[in-house]
Amino acid sequence: MDAAKAAPPPVLILLGPPGAGKGTQARMLEDRFGYVQLSTGDLLRAAVAAGTEAGKAADDVMKSGGLVSDEIVIDILRDRINAPDCASGVILDGFPRTAVQAESLDALLVESGQRIDIAVSLEVDDEAMVDRIAGRYSCAGCGEGYHDTFKKPARPDQCDQCGGTQMKRRADDTAEAVGTRLKAYHAQTAPLITHYEEAEVLHRVRAMGPIDEVATALGTVVRQATATA
Repeated sequence: MDAAKAAPPPVLILLGPPGAGKGTQARMLEDRFGYVQLSTGDLLRAAVAAGTEAGKAADDVMKSGGLVSDEIVIDILRDRINAPDCASGVILDGFPRTAVQAESLDALLVESGQRIDIAVSLEVDDEAMVDRIAGRYSCAGCGEGYHDTFKKPARPDQCDQCGGTQMKRRADDTAEAVGTRLKAYHAQTAPLITHYEEAEVLHRVRAMGPIDEVATALGTVVRQATATA
């Protein structure tokens, strides 16, 4: 009698506009469940540094000022998802962004007997997101993040962590730029929401509350979904 085949590791996707807290929540899920956060940007940089075939292709495109194709990203994801440290599960951050990418990802996962187990949409209010993002800034020295309203340093213009006095803001964190990014996000994500609703893996989590409250709600969704997978 053959031994029962082990269930494939879960694959999670976090969807949400800029400022919704995807990165923060992904790191908390890593700590709680042992999953590995896979950020598209980090994956590209790591593949380039490692000199993989897909990494070389990505490097050539980026050096020429072009956008890395979906095919290259999928090749890099294929290598990374099959790495030993991803055996407990992965959280995809920044991919997919379009319905076409979602379909390519589905096809990739089928190769290894996997599928998207959970797609969580972090639900936020656009107006609040503009205020949240436009007020962000960070220490130029150590990168510690601050906010004009929600997280000010103990001493004005001095970092609590390293004592640095040079602060910086992202050029695209203006209210106008954030509004444009939000519109683009909704236009791209609407088909994704439909895609994962039809696959019956979509969950919605209200993400306007404190970070710990959002993490608790998200953790409940993940536990329930993986228990019934």
